[in-house]
Formats: sequence, structure tokens, C-alpha cells
Amino acid sequence: MEQPLYYWVPSIAPSGMTFYSSERFPNWRGNLFVGSLKFQMLARLELDDEKIIREERLIEGQLGRIRDVRTGPDGNLYLLTDSPDGVLARIEPAK
Repeated sequence: MEQPLYYWVPSIAPSGMTFYSSERFPNWRGNLFVGSLKFQMLARLELDDEKIIREERLIEGQLGRIRDVRTGPDGNLYLLTDSPDGVLARIEPAK
């Protein structure tokens, strides 16, 4: 058994995640995005090889409990909440 490379105390109740490999957000290429059920936010983890060097918390408390995170074929990030009326949100570059 291996110890985790990164963890949160207290736990953020991590849910879906995606490694970002598209060109739509060039500064985010190679970052890991993790949804949080408990803190209702999206964590962006910047990596250097296998080491997490920075965490940024995005859209905290704006959408609800984030259940899944995916990179779409268009290069945007898609988030899905787990509320009864659910939200499917798209994150795209500012114009």
C-alpha cells in the first residue's frame, strides 16, 4: 500500500477528477482538477512531475456539491453537481 501523494485535512470529500490535457486553457495543461462534495468547489492542482506544487480553489460555494469533473472534446471543463435539480456547468476561457 502506498501513501497518497496529496491529501486534504479536513477532507474535501473528493469526487470526480480529470487531468487537463487540452489546449483551450494552455496554462492549465497537465493540471489535475478535483471536485469537492463537502466544500462545493473545484480544486486545481498544479503538478511538477508527480509532485503537487500548488492548489487553487475555484468556484467555491457557487454551484453546489460537485460530483463529477470532465474535460470535454471541445477542451472546456464540465462539472456535474449532485443536487436533485442538478447543474451541468461548463468552464470556458473568458472572452
